[in-house]
Amino acid sequence: MRLLPSSVRTRLTLWYTLALALPLAAFAFASYLIFSHTVRARTDAFMSDALTVFARELGAERRAGPSLDEAMRRTLREVRFREVDIVILDGSGDVVGTSPHLAGALARPRPASPPDPASLASALGSPPAGGERMGTVRRGGGAYRVLVRPLVEEGRPFRLAGVHSLADVDAMLGRIRRLFLVAIPLIILFAAAGGSFLARRSFRPVSALASRAAEIGASTLHERLPVVADDELGELARVLNDLLDRLERSFEQQRRFMTDASHELRTPAAIVRTEADVTLSREARPENEYRASMSIVRDASRRLGRIVEDLFLIARADAGHLVVNPAPLDLDELVRDTARSVKPIADECGVRVELGSLAAAPVVGDRDLLGRLVLNLLDNAIKHAPEGSAVEVSLRAAGDACELSVVDHGPGIPPEARERVFERFFRVDAARSREASTLTSGAGLGLSICRRIAGLHGGRVELAGTRPGRTEFRVTLPMEDAAAA
Repeated sequence: MRLLPSSVRTRLTLWYTLALALPLAAFAFASYLIFSHTVRARTDAFMSDALTVFARELGAERRAGPSLDEAMRRTLREVRFREVDIVILDGSGDVVGTSPHLAGALARPRPASPPDPASLASALGSPPAGGERMGTVRRGGGAYRVLVRPLVEEGRPFRLAGVHSLADVDAMLGRIRRLFLVAIPLIILFAAAGGSFLARRSFRPVSALASRAAEIGASTLHERLPVVADDELGELARVLNDLLDRLERSFEQQRRFMTDASHELRTPAAIVRTEADVTLSREARPENEYRASMSIVRDASRRLGRIVEDLFLIARADAGHLVVNPAPLDLDELVRDTARSVKPIADECGVRVELGSLAAAPVVGDRDLLGRLVLNLLDNAIKHAPEGSAVEVSLRAAGDACELSVVDHGPGIPPEARERVFERFFRVDAARSREASTLTSGAGLGLSICRRIAGLHGGRVELAGTRPGRTEFRVTLPMEDAAAA
């Protein structure tokens, strides 16, 4: 069960609204608490100052000479405080005097049955010795702040109390609460609407990119997405265009691969079919003609099998399923063995295979695959070497790697073909080489396979140099210690 909507735009709006609502609600709550505390603290300070002033004025009145009761009455009559009523209680809690007409807190609008001043003043009990007691008392549906201090006159204990109605404070705090309860949802609502608008506006280019990308198919891979801005969306469009470039190249390579493969397979298949038709068209033929025909069929079948084998090897390598069985081996011995195996073909072509300096080269690799690499390079050189020339092979150590060099003295590779010699099915002009040898397919897959095998062993194959009369291919492979590291 999904708790969030599937639309990224809607989720973004919700997260944006939530990110605004939570801090805003926390700010409003904290502001309310701070404001409420500040107002109540100022009220308490005002009440404390009022009682201090009243006690000072009462002392001054007593020094003027009247009796204690008269001094209290005069002070209560003359010293008045806005919003604070003064109540004096004796030691037994009876009211001695109050502010006249309750001009302060108890005279303000209040419930129909106002609380008794004595009950408010005595609600907190007697203050501690030498101290005071302050608290909030609720009576008759109203709240009152009460401050009580001890007062001693002529050896008699009294309680001096200040009473302040919290009606105005509560009303003001209520208005603030209502303001927050109305304003915050409205702000969140407008923020959600604005966030939704901005999300729709921001995702409009994404929708356009998605629509445009959906229109691109296998037949229109040459088309690209528009890059309209130098921002994240522009970067996304560039990345998608790069992906389309790779897809187009991959499709083109696949198309060319299929075309070339079908062409290469068609030729030996046609030879087999033609020879079979010719052989079957005559009931009686000399034995030598049958043998010649079967020889042609055999060679064509072998070439067909080699092409299929090469294609299968490349397909497995492309899919990452080519099994490599690495083991320590001496590359110099492998080169000698492979050179001996190609000698009959080289002799048939009138080409010598000359082994130059072969340094000891212990490597870790698949013997069959590395043998295939060396065989393909030698076969390629034999095909392009002119009759009577030599194919030169050398092997040397180069730091933690070894370099195998195969040189032929053929016509060289033209500049326009040098970048493509490792492509599948690519062959230099047939006029520059003799008929394909019987060692490989001759379908233009040999060098491509060499590059694949070298890459699987952490090495590389490169065209080291070419000119009329000399072409060198070089293989670089890590030595055994470097490969183990």
